[in-house]
Amino acid sequence: MRLRVGIFLLLVVAGLAAFNYLRPIPAVAATGSIPATETIPGTPPTLPWPNKGSASVSVQSLGFIATSGNEQAVPAASVTKVMTALIVLEDKPLQKGQPGPVITLTDADVQAYQTDFANHESVVEVRVGEQLTELQALEGLLIPSANNLAETLGRWDAGSIDAFVAKMNKRAADLNLAHTKFADTSGANPGSISTPGDLVLLGITAMKQEVFAQVVGMGQVQLPVAGIVYNVDAVLGQAGIIGIKTGSGLNTGANFLFAANVTVDGHPITVYGCVMGQLTLTTAFASAQSLVASMSTALHVRREITHNQTIATYTTPWGTQSDLVSPVDVDLVEWPGMVLRQRLVTNPITLDQPLPASTREGFVHMVLGDYNLDVPLVTADPLYPPGRLWRLTRLSL
Repeated sequence: MRLRVGIFLLLVVAGLAAFNYLRPIPAVAATGSIPATETIPGTPPTLPWPNKGSASVSVQSLGFIATSGNEQAVPAASVTKVMTALIVLEDKPLQKGQPGPVITLTDADVQAYQTDFANHESVVEVRVGEQLTELQALEGLLIPSANNLAETLGRWDAGSIDAFVAKMNKRAADLNLAHTKFADTSGANPGSISTPGDLVLLGITAMKQEVFAQVVGMGQVQLPVAGIVYNVDAVLGQAGIIGIKTGSGLNTGANFLFAANVTVDGHPITVYGCVMGQLTLTTAFASAQSLVASMSTALHVRREITHNQTIATYTTPWGTQSDLVSPVDVDLVEWPGMVLRQRLVTNPITLDQPLPASTREGFVHMVLGDYNLDVPLVTADPLYPPGRLWRLTRLSL
């Protein structure tokens, strides 16, 4: 009897051991070690907003920073030409060093010049039969701010001014420029209106066009008939300013959409801004320079994640572990008081076979302003399946 009981118990133990051994290996989830949110240290500065009109500023990669708070749509004046140039370059792309196709000027182009000249608008002289390359026409549009070449480019691109203006308004809608409407190609029409915030978004988009950035950064250029023409942007090259476009001549005041290269904690950064409704271009330039200087002081570049920093850890029930680490450094341009959001995204792993070191097993999703990053995570050490003894003797899944 005792022998039978012993055999029975032995069989039960063997069965349980076999069942235990053959049970699935449990999945192992990673435990994170980073905060979900973090407020960027420091106190946001009071920026030197202009006393008149309105303004807005932004930063490369980081995005919108601040506005003077009293933005309303007013005539954009010649800043309108930024959209004109953007559409031409998107429709008929140029690479740096390429002159592009030739535009032969007609009676309509000369008539536009004569009309604009009679109206005391900004123009460059043209003649029937003159040939301008696309690049030269853009130079004349953006450097001396020729209204007549805005019309020439509109007709050349879309066949008519009305068709081109329709393109301008569609592109504004595509860019979510909710307070912007265009009534002409040059901004001479006060119906072409915008706000500093909208124009900053437009300027950032235009500056991604390499040829546009090249042209607005030129102090002067020579055209076939007009000869040497000079950039209306009188502070180009000062305080790091690399462009973009002035707008004046209407009774609503002067505007200046600008970009400037500054050095922040040893890193080159581009800041953008727009001031509108200023008394003169001189005051618009001074306001832009003050904003650039103030932003340069307040901005910082901070290392949020370092190479090989532990972000999460896999710990197995059988006593082994591996950290999940970043294979890269992550440096972000930061503005005091902004909130950095971080979310760990990993999948539980089932170790039915060895998992080598440096295997990608998830990422950290980081959001700060316009930053929207997925930072990969890799295993720091190899992970191995459980041994036989653990699989035989484990008490739970």
